Amino acid sequence: MYNYVELGVFSFKNIDLPRKVRYRKRKDSKKQRIRRETAIRKGRTYEDFKEYIGKHPDSSIVEMDTVEGKKGGKVFLTLLIRQSKLMLIYLLEQKTMECVTNAITRIKDALGIETFKKVFEVILTDNGPEFFNPLGIEKDEETGEIISHMFYCDPEASWQKGTIEKNHEYIRYVLPKGTSFDELTQEKVNILMSNINSTSRDILNGMTPYDATLTILTKGQMKKLGTSKIDADEVNLSPRLLKEGDK
Repeated sequence: MYNYVELGVFSFKNIDLPRKVRYRKRKDSKKQRIRRETAIRKGRTYEDFKEYIGKHPDSSIVEMDTVEGKKGGKVFLTLLIRQSKLMLIYLLEQKTMECVTNAITRIKDALGIETFKKVFEVILTDNGPEFFNPLGIEKDEETGEIISHMFYCDPEASWQKGTIEKNHEYIRYVLPKGTSFDELTQEKVNILMSNINSTSRDILNGMTPYDATLTILTKGQMKKLGTSKIDADEVNLSPRLLKEGDK
């Protein structure tokens, strides 16, 4: 009705509607979201990423993403170390900034700040709203020091972090698309993670991501992160894996 009055369909005007003139025009939430995203991405675009890597070619790069089960349920936070192809997988109750930030904080606690700075020097992710708390990831909460540099891929350009996208195929061998993650525990996810990281790769000259990461992290540190080595003849990447994991 108010829209029709605004268009002049009726003989009476806005001034004839006392309550209407008191209402403030609603803010455009979409415009607000775009402005916020633009502010967050400032200095963190893919072009900024390429510039940083150009100046620091030996940087350790970690790609970050999420994998969904059924819509609205639990999700995986995935992080892949480009150098060794080791993939970390953490079960999140929800696909939110808070859950992502809390998971990264647990990684900082497990590794210690100095190791985190070394391994997670650069983090490349997409434009999902769950990643829109970059300072919560980049900073040491105790000192306020920037210990990591986070960058965002261009919109609709997931190929820019193609290593982790391809690595998600290993998850889907065990948990096909549409499978709910709601009944999973982090202990079961650790079993999945360990089997994936114990699978040899041609790109690593036949080594496994786990073994390749021993030049970066110790066995003890990887255990703290939830991943351990599985013997080659025991690696299982079929839907039976997590059912057998209760043994």
